[in-house]
Amino acid sequence: MAGGMATSGPKQGRAELYEGRITAYVVLACIVAATGGSLFGYDLGVSGGVTSMDDFLKKFFPHVYRRKQHHLRETDYCKYDNQLLTLFTSSLYLAGLVATFGASHVTRSKGRRVSIIVGGLSFLLGAILNAGAENLAMLIIGRILLGVGVGFSNQSVPLYLSEMAPARVRGGTNNLFQLTTCLGIFVANVINYFTNKLHPWGWRLSLGLAIIPALLMSIGGYFLPETPNSLVEQGRLQEGRRVLEKIRGTQNVQAEFDDMVEASEIARAVKHPFRNLLKRKNRPQLIMGTCIPAFQQLTGNNSFLFYAPVIFQSLGMGNDASLYSAIMTGAVITFGALVSMFTVDRVGRRFLFMEGGTQMVICHVIISILLALKFGKGEKIPTGYGVGIVLLICIFTAAYGWSWGPLSWLVCSEIFPMETRSAGQSIVVCVNLFFTAVIAQSFLALLCHLKYGIFLLFGGLVCFMSVVIYFFLPETKNVPIEEMRFEWARHWYWKRIVNNQMDEDDESEKRKMSKAAGP
Repeated sequence: MAGGMATSGPKQGRAELYEGRITAYVVLACIVAATGGSLFGYDLGVSGGVTSMDDFLKKFFPHVYRRKQHHLRETDYCKYDNQLLTLFTSSLYLAGLVATFGASHVTRSKGRRVSIIVGGLSFLLGAILNAGAENLAMLIIGRILLGVGVGFSNQSVPLYLSEMAPARVRGGTNNLFQLTTCLGIFVANVINYFTNKLHPWGWRLSLGLAIIPALLMSIGGYFLPETPNSLVEQGRLQEGRRVLEKIRGTQNVQAEFDDMVEASEIARAVKHPFRNLLKRKNRPQLIMGTCIPAFQQLTGNNSFLFYAPVIFQSLGMGNDASLYSAIMTGAVITFGALVSMFTVDRVGRRFLFMEGGTQMVICHVIISILLALKFGKGEKIPTGYGVGIVLLICIFTAAYGWSWGPLSWLVCSEIFPMETRSAGQSIVVCVNLFFTAVIAQSFLALLCHLKYGIFLLFGGLVCFMSVVIYFFLPETKNVPIEEMRFEWARHWYWKRIVNNQMDEDDESEKRKMSKAAGP
């Protein structure tokens, strides 16, 4: 099957000729780059905590505060249903959605490193503005700047990690992005727990401390090396080879370098990468690169992360208890990310997708049953039921932490060929942030109207997406990133689409050569 790929990549796979080891240099570079995930994670964690703080609500959302006080000791699905309040959360992701298209151009033409620095600086400005906000307009503008930072970092960091890492550990290395995201969530939840006691300015400290991950990313990005793939793509071949030798710890990198050069020749011939994504030969990557980030958000996990304190308060827990429960979920998702780091290159991507999906479906169903029995009747939920729901959310979050959370970023960053990689990652980030914004904006309203049925809805969606992964995603474990296209040519379904296109390209190339030769 690989023979039909001749016009779009290496003549044959060179993976067995790749040499090199895991060097301290590449480990350090990837750890520094992965701090970009902490921007996304810190915001995911801090948003839910801040929107449940009384001082924050009194200043910006007094109507929500009065409703909350009215139902202080009761369970109420609709306690926090307010579109302006959810706009505070979702505005960041809408801004990131738009910014990712600019990030694509910068990442392709200027390199992954420049995008990382731009993302850090934008997030820094947004954090400063949010910490000093005196009205809702300042708050939303700050969120938009944070969104630009998230758009650039989510576009560039997963690509950087996938391109720097050796193929055999690419999964674990790329999952550093998810690990720092989870650590950001956990740290934000801990900070919210303590700043909630600082009246009336605790919320400012929670939002302002986002400056720290932004500084780490901006300053660290300045000292990062560019990826060899990006250098070769920009035509800086000698520099690209030097970096490749340094990160692999050997001068015997000819096979891997040749793959990069051949891929870059194709990439430079592509003047419109977004248009190129629509070609038949790129259809499998485009479809899966669109479905997977959308599916990640439709698992329902980010609903828990955005609004964990809000959900737990709606369950009748006190303010401190709800924030403490959010800390628990942050710790659990971090544990899940660590599990994924150490297993993904052993058991493979597909196994973790399927196992995690099964575990999440079971949790959604049981949570919905418990809520149907005891929740939403104007009474405080029994302690046993509340503890059971929190435990189920933790089990669900652990499954997400080692499956859909990290794998959606990992798989999407490794499946696109070089000529469409930056554009493809922009589509991935755009879809991810679009559905993130949709969930952020609609979750509390859906919770109000669907009640426990929302968890059945998420459970059904997870079941569907697991089926899609089972039938349509090839295993990408240990496959060199510039030879990934061969996997699509061997897949039971995609091969007929990809290989037919390759045959057409071969015929077109022969006609051009014949015409050039003359009569």
